[in-house]
Amino acid sequence: MTEAMETIGVIGGGAWGTALAQVAAQSGPAILWALEPEVVRAINQDHVNPVYLADIPLSHRIRATEDLDALATCDALLVVTPAQHVRTVLSRTPVGTKPLVLCSKGIEAGSHLLMSEVAAKLCPGAPIAVLSGPTFAHEVAKGLPTAVTIACADRPVAEALAARLALPTFRPYLSDDVIGAEIGGAVKNVLAIACGVVEGKGLGLNARSALIARGYAEMLRFGLARGAKAETLGGLSGLGDLVLTCSSTNSRNFSLGVGLAKGSSVKALLADRRTVAEGAFTAPVLKEAAQLVGVDMPIVEAVCALLEGRADVDAVLERLLARPIKAERA
Repeated sequence: MTEAMETIGVIGGGAWGTALAQVAAQSGPAILWALEPEVVRAINQDHVNPVYLADIPLSHRIRATEDLDALATCDALLVVTPAQHVRTVLSRTPVGTKPLVLCSKGIEAGSHLLMSEVAAKLCPGAPIAVLSGPTFAHEVAKGLPTAVTIACADRPVAEALAARLALPTFRPYLSDDVIGAEIGGAVKNVLAIACGVVEGKGLGLNARSALIARGYAEMLRFGLARGAKAETLGGLSGLGDLVLTCSSTNSRNFSLGVGLAKGSSVKALLADRRTVAEGAFTAPVLKEAAQLVGVDMPIVEAVCALLEGRADVDAVLERLLARPIKAERA
């Protein structure tokens, strides 16, 4: 029987990491590792993250640190660093056999591994879980109602994590489909860039809705090819997250697409952000991963063409609209 979890460690002091520490701190102590000394200092002294969540008072039960070794006493670790940095951070973290909860959404460049696959290679003794779903960090930190998926092959670990993190306004649903939960989170970031382009070009809600639906078809094809379950991709961590991220300028990826549609360069848009638009880094990796399993993802390929400067917005839209007529799920 899995023991109750008391102290939760959170690796990553950005908006989402801070919001998850805020959730964890409602039921017990939370230790938050952050890279920036000014963030650590402000959380410990003033109970606020002035860089990423400046307007939200934080629980006094959150203790921030710059030392990854301080997480050795935690009962579980939530990993909330950008996806391309997960390998580096985990290689320096005293994980041991404590549960690892992957909260980053992406696919590793070069290896095409999901975050759970990276973690399993680096930390073979740790139970692996994924936390994903339709979540804007500032709403979670404020205590607004939110539902997420906690996916883990070890049911007692999933139940213990859910029991420790659950709040009246933060509701976890359990799944055993780790791959599906991760693929939904990774793919939706790329599709959100495309939806932002539609918004930025003023193409209307009909076009955005069609793009969400056809993007979901791409997510489903890729997910099934990688071993995901269709019901997971139709749930909170797939369709739910896709709808949220494709519908609001609060989404970093959506706002990146809006900027591209209005003529800004990728370099300028990414340089002007403290937070990471994961879709920009996931898109080329996802395109390669889809090709390896023989899955057609035309919207993902269109986003890659924009990000890599191989086509402008009008050319990409014309190419998508000129695709052959086919059955809806094909």
